[in-house]
Amino acid sequence: MARILYGKEFAARIKASAQHGALMLRECGVHPCLAVIIVGNDPASEVYVRNKEKACAELGIRSHHIPLPAETTREELLACIDELNADEEVHGILVQLPLPKPLSESSEEVLSRIDPRKDVDGFHPVSVGHLFLGTPGLRPCTPAGCIRMLEYAGIRMEGAHAVIIGRSNIVGKPMAMLLLERHATVTLCHSRTENLAAITREADILVAAVGQPHFVTADMVKPGATVIDVGINRIAPKKLVGDVDFESVSEVAGAITPVPGGVGLLTVAMLMENVVQAAKAQTEAGGE
Repeated sequence: MARILYGKEFAARIKASAQHGALMLRECGVHPCLAVIIVGNDPASEVYVRNKEKACAELGIRSHHIPLPAETTREELLACIDELNADEEVHGILVQLPLPKPLSESSEEVLSRIDPRKDVDGFHPVSVGHLFLGTPGLRPCTPAGCIRMLEYAGIRMEGAHAVIIGRSNIVGKPMAMLLLERHATVTLCHSRTENLAAITREADILVAAVGQPHFVTADMVKPGATVIDVGINRIAPKKLVGDVDFESVSEVAGAITPVPGGVGLLTVAMLMENVVQAAKAQTEAGGE
């Protein structure tokens, strides 16, 4: 039976670091602040926003919740972001995705409007550039949380073969860059990859981020591999499952993250760390 990598254990360590950083800043007269814009009333998005607000309150980070109606225009949303960009007391800005239609068609423009120094989601082109170059910057929360978990769990990345299923800008691509940074050999798979199971069976670290319930089965996993399940799929009103068939894969893998209770907790914890990092960088830049 695989070692189960519970997110709560690793998230607590990330949060403790963020809490200490927030305390240090408050002692210098700076209160880290995260502004979250949510457009419309998507139930899942509202749950995510509440989780972020709760984490902020726990760690001594100020949160500014900005609900906008679903009819909000592109111009109104961009103006709201501009206002937050100019507010020196706001250190992190997050636009909760997905945006409702027709705004969803402007998602790239909306994310690019955020001041890169306040881009705590790590999605701005400038942040992506820093990630690609390996220079300091704000990293996307989910992949960064997965890397931190592997480090804390003592799972070797250097020289390991890491296979990622899914090439999204939010998880797959940044995960590949972060693993490369830690000297893993990375294969990035997607919906058009041929002989997928043969490739995944070579993985020492297998990351599933496809958005399909139970997509990864035991016959796709190398015995002893570490399996990170980034997927979260609602298959019944009160039942969430990942992209990995946990029951069968946990019999083969060496370590595995559960869903729920795995990667999702790391994402929120890393967001808190990014807010503190952004506040510290802006404070230092302002004092020069």
